[in-house]
Amino acid sequence: MSKELITKKEFSDMVRVAAHRLEKNAKFVNSLNVFPVPDGDTGTNMSLTIQSGFKAVNESESENVGVLGKALAKGLLMGARGNSGVITSQIFRGFSKSIEAKDTLTAMDLAKAFDDGVKTAYKAVMKPVEGTILTVARYGAEAGMKKVESTNDIISVMEAVVAGSKVGLEKTPSLLPVLKEVGVVDSGGQGLVFIYEGFLEGLSGQVSDEVYTPDEKDMTEMVNANHHQSVQGQFNTDEIKNGYCTEMMVEIGKDATSDEKFDNETLRQYLGKIGDSLIVVSDDEVIKVHVHTNYPFKVWAAGRKYGSLVKIKIDNMRLQHETIVDEDEEVTPQVDEKPIDYAVITVSSGDGLTKLFKSLGVTHVISGGQTMNPSTNDIVDAINKSNAKRALVLPNNGNIIMAAKQAVDLVDIPVAIVATKTISQGMTAMLSFNPEADLDENKENMEDSLDTVKSGQITQAIRDTEIDGLKITKGHYMGIVDGKILVDDADIIAGTEKMLDKMIDEDSEVITILVGKDGNDADAQKVADYLDDKYDDLETEIHQGDQPVYPYLISVE
Repeated sequence: MSKELITKKEFSDMVRVAAHRLEKNAKFVNSLNVFPVPDGDTGTNMSLTIQSGFKAVNESESENVGVLGKALAKGLLMGARGNSGVITSQIFRGFSKSIEAKDTLTAMDLAKAFDDGVKTAYKAVMKPVEGTILTVARYGAEAGMKKVESTNDIISVMEAVVAGSKVGLEKTPSLLPVLKEVGVVDSGGQGLVFIYEGFLEGLSGQVSDEVYTPDEKDMTEMVNANHHQSVQGQFNTDEIKNGYCTEMMVEIGKDATSDEKFDNETLRQYLGKIGDSLIVVSDDEVIKVHVHTNYPFKVWAAGRKYGSLVKIKIDNMRLQHETIVDEDEEVTPQVDEKPIDYAVITVSSGDGLTKLFKSLGVTHVISGGQTMNPSTNDIVDAINKSNAKRALVLPNNGNIIMAAKQAVDLVDIPVAIVATKTISQGMTAMLSFNPEADLDENKENMEDSLDTVKSGQITQAIRDTEIDGLKITKGHYMGIVDGKILVDDADIIAGTEKMLDKMIDEDSEVITILVGKDGNDADAQKVADYLDDKYDDLETEIHQGDQPVYPYLISVE
């Protein structure tokens, strides 16, 4: 099978299948998290990012591939979550700029678009690091450019891009020492490979709906670990039997994949076997279907038997449910009735943390953080709804900073990003906030204060591994200080005390313990008593944070 042009149909199929393929394999990508903590979210972030891009393409009525590319780029930009999601959006920003004047795409157009996408992504990252998603994208683009020298077949070029990206992915452990040490490939790079594989499947029509399972030769036990846990994971979604709300509109007879004559009842009975909440209506020209299922591609394949898919839609109802719960429980910014001078926007998860940030002068809290990174659009919405003349944004997570920086260019008011990487840094930064100072002065003063605080996190390891010479045992409690695992202990109190001993020095004055959902005040008090006995010149505070995943967040100032 060969193909020499990408039209709207092929382009839409590429993006649709890519979104589905990554969503199906997001859990596997999450499992590639280097640290054995229960919050690996690269797969989730990238899946939500590409779904936002697909939604934008699906809603476009243009027949022009260049216009669809622009829609894809805008959707990815607004939906970008986490560093890998942001870099993915930049790859396709360059991709879309390359094809913006094209009605259709040739093999050369496609290869050059991938190449231009890589160049844009490298420029967007302040300090590009090899062994990451950038490497995977570069290898894929280089393979595509080489292949197009000898063929006009788009599918052959896309096959080369996929093969090249896989070569790049295999090289990531040798380029990034921490990946080699733990025995995994780069998670963002793996996510990009799934996207490219989806492109190829969309072009060729040979779609695989299988979930990727690793070969034991390729991966260690850690990549099989069912460890992804998020804020939403605290709530029960098991009762949702069929997770995908799937809709399609079929133009009967056009490009049908079968000679079988359409019969409403036959289609209804088939779909009833693979889903529920089923509606099938039709006339002589069009079939409309709504069904809740775990197999959306089987639904679409059934429709294609009778004609062309004019419009399709898929929503992950479990994610929708989880998002609704989060929005109900967390503070969602509302449009302020009166304009305010300063909006101070922060990202956190947990009622206690929200109250603490409010008490420090934060005006708006975005739900999310360590376990569910907000998108660029979430940050843009918070800024726009603040009705402020200017805004400061505190991401409180290194994986959110890039998305926050993208938001700056998408709003109409001056915005400064204070590069906080932890909740503790966010709270320390707020102590330096001056509502009378301008943006630049506040940003400088708040970031200068970050050197005065050490951030500690206690959580359980979800697998056995070894990092920086420290053996980590599944189920033990790890003490993570400023992003480095320093402690492994079977006992949470002992582990917390050992971590604090490594954090405290002669300049330390104040210890703050934030108690999470899985922590308790009694154990926190035992730790405080230990500190009082051993360090009698320190002041210790205990606050309820209600954060997920981390029983205790600790700052030493």
